[in-house]
Amino acid sequence: MVLTDGEITLRPVRMRDQRMWREVNQRNRDWLRPWEATVPPPAPGAPVAQRPTYRQMVRHLRAEANAGRMLPFAIEYRGRLVGQLTVAGITWGSMCSGHIGYWVDREVAGRGVMPTAVALAVDHCFGRVGLHRVEVCIRPENRPSRRVVEKLGFREEGLRPRYLHIDGAWRDHLIYALTAEEIPDGLLRRWHRTRSGTSGNPSASGTAGTSEGPAGGTEEPRGPEGPGRQGGSETSEGPGAPEK
Repeated sequence: MVLTDGEITLRPVRMRDQRMWREVNQRNRDWLRPWEATVPPPAPGAPVAQRPTYRQMVRHLRAEANAGRMLPFAIEYRGRLVGQLTVAGITWGSMCSGHIGYWVDREVAGRGVMPTAVALAVDHCFGRVGLHRVEVCIRPENRPSRRVVEKLGFREEGLRPRYLHIDGAWRDHLIYALTAEEIPDGLLRRWHRTRSGTSGNPSASGTAGTSEGPAGGTEEPRGPEGPGRQGGSETSEGPGAPEK
């Protein structure tokens, strides 16, 4: 599945992305580290969790996607890999919900990449996938990442104390959410109107060119250099990096 809007594309994460993924992730280490998911210390006598290799990370993402529990995407801007977005924790039955985690290269922050990527993913979830609710969990201190969802009009629902293990400790997270009924015309269309100023902004910060967060949402553990949270997106707030 490939989702595109202008110069921004969401596509499946590939094994052959390893070199570029590692280069982008390593170059942004200091920027991403404060928002990345980490593994809590093990219980006495329990084995220490090992960081996955890049290939292990991709195999995990594919397995979760095949099981219907995750939608892992690489983010491309002008044909270059610049980040990752994952819809994880997909639950069906009476809930039909999932949560989004993401990270982006600092070099492209402020160009509308992350809001557009999130809007593409949300529209896909509410349309073709059939989810009813999508949420993003972000540390209160991560104001740039909060601006991404605020610009898109996500509702702030409250605080979950000590919700996720981030950067070595249990951290509080603010919960932002949308349901399908709130965006009948699609989130991407609303984002385009917000950027062009042709309709009321969903939030006071809904203008183009504002800062974008390095990482946000709840992801699976990422890969080699540090476990991301999905497991952020990827996930906790940002990606981790796999071991080499």
